[in-house]
Amino acid sequence: MTQSTETTAATIWLSKGAFDKLTAELESLKGPRRQEILAEISSARDEGDLKENGGYHAAREEQGKLEGQIQQLEALLRKADTTVPEDDGVVSVGKLVTFKFEGDDDDEAETRLIASIEMKDYAGGVEISSAASPIGAALIGASAGDTVTYEGPRGPLKVEILKTEVFTG
Repeated sequence: MTQSTETTAATIWLSKGAFDKLTAELESLKGPRRQEILAEISSARDEGDLKENGGYHAAREEQGKLEGQIQQLEALLRKADTTVPEDDGVVSVGKLVTFKFEGDDDDEAETRLIASIEMKDYAGGVEISSAASPIGAALIGASAGDTVTYEGPRGPLKVEILKTEVFTG
């Protein structure tokens, strides 16, 4: 794990909870799930001619998918940064930011987690904006009360930041 809340192409910010869940998933894939597939391959192999053995070929295909999932998870976890950002009121990766678009009422405020897409299943239903996205890049470094502008699909958009908080999920 790196020691910075700034992400680079080499790091992906994950909450500690997401990191732990992904680590557990990896262990399950490498242990029990891998053993199940090996048993299926062995059982299918015992049935005879491998050229026309659909069960064998299906199990081998499943094994290939599993090994791909394992490699992806291992790569993700190697790049993971689980550093909790400082609660300094400044928008950064790993924080929830509540904002409203210019002209919207306060009751139309949105809250997003500034993080990578890998956090989507662990964000508790909160929408994610990448720090590299137009809105994420505009929000990074701003504080509550600031108004930032970014280029939207139909032209410039202004966003007022209402509050920031560290994501704890």
